[in-house]
This record gives sequence, structure tokens and C-alpha cells, in this order.
Amino acid sequence: MDKDELTTWALVNGWQMIAGCPSLTKPSSPKEAIVRMVLKATVVNLEVKKPAGKWEKVAGAAYPKIEPDPETGLPRGLSLDIIPGFTMLMRENKDRQVFARMTGPVKA
Repeated sequence: MDKDELTTWALVNGWQMIAGCPSLTKPSSPKEAIVRMVLKATVVNLEVKKPAGKWEKVAGAAYPKIEPDPETGLPRGLSLDIIPGFTMLMRENKDRQVFARMTGPVKA
């Protein structure tokens, strides 16, 4: 997967662009990123925000080493499938986006 494919996958799967990076947010604070993908020229890094506010790299890989899982589409090579609680956080972010679209202004 390349930079554009990762960005497209992320936005379709509940991530949102915050400060130029595909990011996941806390359910209680949907404007504050706590997980982000930093997309560089040749590599992508997965970073998690520590309670003190500093970003820590938890995984990284070169674009050619990242491939979508044939069943789920989840990018393999970034450890997204083994980080505890990650898939639940991603699901919560995606659900929040879906429900936000459903609860638009009520027409009389």
C-alpha cells in the first residue's frame, strides 16, 4: 500500500484528518487525536499519544511491506491487529462518524 491508499483506507474506516495525519480520537474527546499515522516519503509510523502529551512511535514500516489483509482489508505490517484495544477504538470512531451522518437536521 502507498501513502494515498493508506489515507483512503483510514478515512473509510473511522479515522479523520487531524493536523495533516490520519488520526483516531478518544470517544469522550472527539477532537483530540490519541493515535495517528505519520505518513512520510518512504515509511509510515504509527504513534500513540502518552498521557503527558508526548507522541510515542509504536510501529513503523516501509510502504512496500504494508499489504491489505485479504479478508478484513486491515493493513498488515503496522501491527494494527496486535495492539490491544486498537480495533475497538477504530470501531468506536467509525460508529461515531456513521451516527453523526444519520443525525442531521430534522426536517419538518
